[in-house]
Amino acid sequence: MPADGFTIIRDPLWNNIQIDGGALKVIDTEPFQRLRYVRQLGHAFLVYPTANHTRFEHAIGTYHLARRALTILGERGDLRDIPEEQSSLVPLAALLHDLGHYPFSHALEEAGLPSHEDLVRRHFQHPGLRDALRATGLEDVDTCLYALIAGTSANPLQGLISGSLDLDKLEYLTRDARMCGVPYGAVDVDRLLHALTVVEFPGGTRAVGVHEKGISALESLLFARYQMYRNVYWHHAVRSATAMFKRAVRGAIARKELSVGEIADAADEDLMQRLRAMDDNVIAMRLRHRHLYKRVADIAGEDAPSGAGDWIADHPDLTERVENQLARELGLEAGELLLDFPAKATMLEADMPMLGSDDSIQPLDAMQHTGHLGILRMADALHAKARRLRVFAATSCDVDVRSLLGVIERTAGEIAGDLDAERGLLTGRV
Repeated sequence: MPADGFTIIRDPLWNNIQIDGGALKVIDTEPFQRLRYVRQLGHAFLVYPTANHTRFEHAIGTYHLARRALTILGERGDLRDIPEEQSSLVPLAALLHDLGHYPFSHALEEAGLPSHEDLVRRHFQHPGLRDALRATGLEDVDTCLYALIAGTSANPLQGLISGSLDLDKLEYLTRDARMCGVPYGAVDVDRLLHALTVVEFPGGTRAVGVHEKGISALESLLFARYQMYRNVYWHHAVRSATAMFKRAVRGAIARKELSVGEIADAADEDLMQRLRAMDDNVIAMRLRHRHLYKRVADIAGEDAPSGAGDWIADHPDLTERVENQLARELGLEAGELLLDFPAKATMLEADMPMLGSDDSIQPLDAMQHTGHLGILRMADALHAKARRLRVFAATSCDVDVRSLLGVIERTAGEIAGDLDAERGLLTGRV
């Protein structure tokens, strides 16, 4: 550690980032260093070649924003009644919020693996990280940090780590847009940081809120999020690669060639090398050479019948069985047809309090009809517009889209019934 107790990291987004001695020790641990080799945007680099930024720099950027936010709140006097041990946890939680991420971003959570927040506890058991956290001098740091990361903390500053205007969103939208070279993620970060406040409800409960003067900047953040999902995160080629990757990993787990624990500890290329070494994992080799599955059906979410395909995002086991059945009907092998219908119900969520110019406190999600946050009136429509129900196949298939949609729903219903029956038999055996 430098003699003055901190070091400076140069960053293309935030320029000079000051890292204090305690955080530097955490950064130098093995679990955190793994994040250098985990891409922030998964397979988006196959579409946006410069999107090779990692969870490592994103985490450090979020730490930087946490320190900036605390400085602003402190100068305004908003932290005066909050114990220092609670505010001191916020930069560490910001730094470690993505510690549990799997290789290639959120894809494997979609595939049915435990959430990355759950895996943070696993990494907290690493001796080096435990020692680094103990060295901060904070009490019961593992438990308190995990609660902040998981969004279950009673800390009044919880909203800085998990919420509608959390620092993670400010950082990743700005960084992702810059690294992809797109204009969609433009966010007025400075304005939003200065609009943050700590409000006190009747009864003395305190929470992070936003001042009324920052509503326009918050609205632009929400719209930027919608644009990034529609144009980058859910780009058709990105989703094709993501669906292929999920199928390759699920197959390896089913054959007991990989365990969830091994995957949780791996980095991107470590995992891909393992997958490519498996004789029957053709998908992994296709990903290596960017031989992506092609769209044989593509329906706008707003045009899909109500509720059609919504189970695709939430039930990976059912989805895989439907895919295999459809593949057989189209003369394809298992794994050569994949379904995709991503969902993010919280895309335009605004669940934080607003402090009015008259010092009144109102929930933001109740303000959509007052003109304060008009984008919320369009939240459901924008979410539907960003979504696409897609069918990807290893080879070109001549299909009627509407007929295929009917087959998907009918097949899903039949297989869901079989799954329910299987669960009943298993329960009966127990």
